[in-house]
Amino acid sequence: MCVAMALRFTVSEVFPATPRAVYDAWLDGKRHAQMTGGAATGSAKAGTAFTAWDGYVRGRNLELDPGKRIVQSWRTSEFADDDPDSMITLTLKPVAGGTKLTLLHTRIPDGQTGYKKGWLDYYFAPMKDYFAKTKLAARRKATPRSRSSKL
Repeated sequence: MCVAMALRFTVSEVFPATPRAVYDAWLDGKRHAQMTGGAATGSAKAGTAFTAWDGYVRGRNLELDPGKRIVQSWRTSEFADDDPDSMITLTLKPVAGGTKLTLLHTRIPDGQTGYKKGWLDYYFAPMKDYFAKTKLAARRKATPRSRSSKL
């Protein structure tokens, strides 16, 4: 273990949803699973544990600011037993077209360099699809269907 050499990076993406919708989906196990495609557990309470990606990821909610910010401890099954948890901070900001999610991942142990690509491929890509479908479904539900006339 070499904490002094721990990695950190930031990735951002805009999702077609409100900050609160992204926040709620991230913390709710069922919606997190729908959003990413991997089984998850979770809660919107600080101090509670969560899992994601069929148990590959586990951690704890450290700080929660509804609709604005999530701070979680984060570790994968690839971390060595003596590696400390890494930390993620998600910041949610309303922007044109939805919500800009900025994810700061810190305290990543040496040898765990693939996480930046993992966030993009296994989180951000399926999240964009999930929120686009959710938005489309909401739009369809809100739009009354025209009735055809049988004259």
